Amino acid sequence: MDHYDSQQTNDYMHPEDDWDRDLLLDPAWEKQQRKTFTAWCNSHLRKAGTQIENIEEDFRDGLKLMLLLEVISGERLAKPERGKMRVHKISNVNKALDFIASKGVKLVSIGAEEIVDGNAKMTLGMIWTIILRFAIQDISVEETSAKEGLLLWCQRKTAPYKNVNIQNFHISWKDGLGFCALIHRHRPELIDYGKLRKDDPLTNLNTAFDVAERYLDIPKMLDAEDIIGTLRPDEKAIMTYVSCYYHAFSGAQKAETAANRICKVLAVNQENEQLMEDYEKLASDLLEWIRRTIPWLENRAPENTMQAMQQKLEDFRDYRRLHKPPKVQEKCQLEINFNTLQTKLRLSNRPAFMPSEGKMVSDINNAWGCLEQAEKGYEEWLLNEIRRLERLDHLAEKFRQKACIHESWTDGKEAMLQQKDYETATLSEIKALLKKHEAFESDLAAHQDRVEQIAAIAQELNELDYYDSPSVNARCQKICDQWDNLGALTQKRREALERTEKLLETIDQLYLEYAKRAAPFNNWMEGAMEDLQDTFIVHTIEEIQGLTTAHEQFKATLPDADKERQAILGIHNEVSKIVQTYHVNMAGTNPYTTITPQEINGKWDHVRQLVPRRDQALMEEHARQQHNERLRKQFGAQANVIGPWIQTKMEEIGRISIEMHGTLEDQLNHLRQYEKSIVNYKPKIDQLEGDHQQIQEALIFDNKHTNYTMEHIRVGWEQLLTTIARTTNEVENQILTRDAKGISQEQMNEFRASFNHFDRKKTGMMDAEDFRTCLISIGYNMGEAEFARIMSIVDPNRIGVVTFQAFIDFMSRETADTDTADQVMASFKILAGDKNYITVDELRRELPPDQAEYCIARMAPYTGLDSVPGALDYMSFSTALYGESDL
Repeated sequence: MDHYDSQQTNDYMHPEDDWDRDLLLDPAWEKQQRKTFTAWCNSHLRKAGTQIENIEEDFRDGLKLMLLLEVISGERLAKPERGKMRVHKISNVNKALDFIASKGVKLVSIGAEEIVDGNAKMTLGMIWTIILRFAIQDISVEETSAKEGLLLWCQRKTAPYKNVNIQNFHISWKDGLGFCALIHRHRPELIDYGKLRKDDPLTNLNTAFDVAERYLDIPKMLDAEDIIGTLRPDEKAIMTYVSCYYHAFSGAQKAETAANRICKVLAVNQENEQLMEDYEKLASDLLEWIRRTIPWLENRAPENTMQAMQQKLEDFRDYRRLHKPPKVQEKCQLEINFNTLQTKLRLSNRPAFMPSEGKMVSDINNAWGCLEQAEKGYEEWLLNEIRRLERLDHLAEKFRQKACIHESWTDGKEAMLQQKDYETATLSEIKALLKKHEAFESDLAAHQDRVEQIAAIAQELNELDYYDSPSVNARCQKICDQWDNLGALTQKRREALERTEKLLETIDQLYLEYAKRAAPFNNWMEGAMEDLQDTFIVHTIEEIQGLTTAHEQFKATLPDADKERQAILGIHNEVSKIVQTYHVNMAGTNPYTTITPQEINGKWDHVRQLVPRRDQALMEEHARQQHNERLRKQFGAQANVIGPWIQTKMEEIGRISIEMHGTLEDQLNHLRQYEKSIVNYKPKIDQLEGDHQQIQEALIFDNKHTNYTMEHIRVGWEQLLTTIARTTNEVENQILTRDAKGISQEQMNEFRASFNHFDRKKTGMMDAEDFRTCLISIGYNMGEAEFARIMSIVDPNRIGVVTFQAFIDFMSRETADTDTADQVMASFKILAGDKNYITVDELRRELPPDQAEYCIARMAPYTGLDSVPGALDYMSFSTALYGESDL
């Protein structure tokens, strides 16, 4: 009980100020506690046939409070006072509080007078203390008790449920899934948990509350709307309600534990029996598989085909890879199951398991050894047989390939050798036939080796006892017989061809002469037709003139070509005359060429038709190139004027910005005149753009008459417009600076002279080193830090150069610094009077309100002298007004 006093009381009983904070800062919590505690009290008071309506009013006389304690503790309290006076009520309440204290609960700041007076805060605190002691303290789960035990119980029960994560007794219960999970875990038939949604907390909460009230006799202590509408539900109300779930299910849990113990014993027996059945079945299946497999492995009958042996090897590899590994695993698992079963039976004092006859582990090992013996050497036998069949298949395939090649080569050869084609052939054909026959004889001699190889392979197949040797022998004999017949026919045909050759020799010489002259002439005509029809693409007039000259040269060769044509036709006419005179049987045309006299005449006529068409095309292209040349000259003439004009104007504008002729207003007027003249020049640019468009439409890509392109002109024109606008703006800014700073024209001229002198590159900008030299020349004595400060003023963008505008701004600023410092000192003395400081109150008194507040805001970081708080000396005053870099 001391442990409860020091720990539980510290955890759940807070000082009075804690109760005030909880209830006053969050009225929603007080509402939840009032409803929950009232329902909890009524759940017990109903056993005594009564209940309360208002928790702080109905306990004021102490009677129902004492009755409540008797119901929840099962003990009798002292007899209550039945009087209606305040002293009687205080006595009854004290008796109740004394009973609570007797249970080891330390009541902090709770007295009978507050309860009698209807203090809601104290009454709720007292009821919470009763709930802790009698409903929560005795909860114990895995060496944790009270709140931690209740929380751990909730976590264990809801762990399997999706979207439920109980970490506390407030926000973890807002979605209602925690309450539903507790009910479903113990009474799954009451709630269809799968239909609940996390995004519908109102339905979840109302479902849990209604089911708990209807089926579990747990009163509805909470309102779903209050829980959802509160950012953090009241922890005490949630704990009170959840403790009712614990007590409602604790009895069912004990019964479940006893049932589980019985089921565990039955499960062990069932598991052992199942293991016995599994062993018997697994042993039977494994032995049956071994019995079927051993004959298959002992079968060493060879196959005749490679495919069949390879299928055997593939079946064996499937056996090794697919069928045997699972059986090895089954054998191992069988031994493991047997040993496990014997161990379980021994531990449970049961007799050892004795398998059926022939199914002992030793029987299975013996059968497995026979399987391994049958398997041994089977793969080696398969590989040797495959190598033997592979050799036979290779020889048979080689025989078939060579036989097929030979038969394919000899196909039609006998018919070819028996032809009488030479009887109607010309001399050229006879010579061709002779050459062809010589080639055939060479080919025939080359095939002699193949025939010998075919016979040797057939003999080797016979020696190796090839299963299909009869068909091989028959095919080999047929090839040899055919080979002898081809030799005889070849000799007979050679003799006939040589007799016919001499007869047609004269005509052949004429055909050969015709072919020699007709082929080059035909190629010349085809080349001429191709050249005359060839499309040409030219870009200059010189190129079209070159094509015209080449065409004229071609036309000059036409008379000689016509003479060659007539000579070729004369040879053909001479052949016709000989055939008619000697009655030679001409079975075909010229064997040396396919070019006929008709083709020569037809192509010649086509060439003569193409010549005038080519003349017309060349004339039209010549006219187009003359027009393009005029466009080039027109553009070049204008571009050669506009380009230099733009360059000249750029240089003149640059000189105006650098030279010092006249005042700034004179320079500005001069620049505006230049700008006007430039604008007036725009029509010439537009005209040049029009000429350029014509050139683009004509697809003219180069122009030797000018180095300027339209892109050059455009870029130059844009730069000219930009330069005149920028220069005009610079002069205008110089005028503004001069007028604002009170700089005389002489000073401006001096600034310009200094700037131009030190602008060594004459770019209109000084680099950092030139600017440093310029400052030194006018009397500045500065270190690197000071020079860096000045550069940050004149070159804020850190580009490394100083423009003339930045230069004059800096010089005018330096000139005005002394006057500014004097003005600041005078203003400070007027405001400070005889003192060496001024205060914020003096500023408010001397300046208009808006200006005073602005000035005070500027000075806020600098106020506060050691001697006078809220005051500024001269340095702080000037720095606040003008900044550290200005003075």
